[in-house]
Amino acid sequence: MRIVYHIGLHCTDEDRALRCLLKNSEMLRAHGTVVAVPGRFRPVLREAMVTLRGQPAGADTQESVLDAVTDVDSPERIVFSSDSFLCVPARAVGAERLYPQTGERAPWIRNLFPDDPAEFALSVRNPATLLPALHERMGDDHDFAEYISRIAPEKLSWAEMVERLVAAVPDCPVTVWANEDTPLIWHDVLRALAGHPEDMTLEGETDFLGTIMKPEGVTRMDSYLASHPPKTPDHRRRITAAFLDKFARPGAVEEEFELPGWTQELVGRLTETYEADLARIAGMDGVRVIAP
Repeated sequence: MRIVYHIGLHCTDEDRALRCLLKNSEMLRAHGTVVAVPGRFRPVLREAMVTLRGQPAGADTQESVLDAVTDVDSPERIVFSSDSFLCVPARAVGAERLYPQTGERAPWIRNLFPDDPAEFALSVRNPATLLPALHERMGDDHDFAEYISRIAPEKLSWAEMVERLVAAVPDCPVTVWANEDTPLIWHDVLRALAGHPEDMTLEGETDFLGTIMKPEGVTRMDSYLASHPPKTPDHRRRITAAFLDKFARPGAVEEEFELPGWTQELVGRLTETYEADLARIAGMDGVRVIAP
């Protein structure tokens, strides 16, 4: 059995991948992949993690957890997805670090099934848009200026965070993608999680694109893909890019925030650092980057 931990992160996927995979759970199960239902697995895994606190789960614990989260005997692959695996949103950003608890919590997750191969998957996001989105999601009582005063945005590094993750679970491959690239690589992301055959078409696979593309564009793209099946992942990305270019909803692809202290100069510097981090991550051993 192979365990896939999709750990989010916050304000990226928003459970869209999980919802799509659950919609196809029966078909995926025929290929040996179980997509764990969040209402069923999240409390069970949370309790086991807190109880074990990083200690490897014994055989009895592993069996009881597995029995609690799925009715399938001996699945080949099981996908767990939660953007709060590492922490709640309020603890996602420290004064100078993204996900400060990564080094501690990643082994808690990995050691739930220590005898089985496991892998981690996550999406990262430009801090220039992540911090405003996190503040909004938390419903912080304080205004944005006060929230950001506790953080040094220009010291936040995704490369440093991924390095800590790799060091914490050195036996686990890590898959990373940029949230900003998701529309072009959505098919690849779903396949990285579920491990289904390349030629399998998932029901609702274009639902995500429907959030940023006009309905007419989604309908026409679905029709085109049905009559012109992509020959390669690159071919699929080119098709998606062409339809997005023509049918993207106004303002849906690029985000702008007018917030106190959030100047274009600061956003530019954060974006440069973020792009440099993505290049560093792509060169890390044990890390696979999904990119257009």
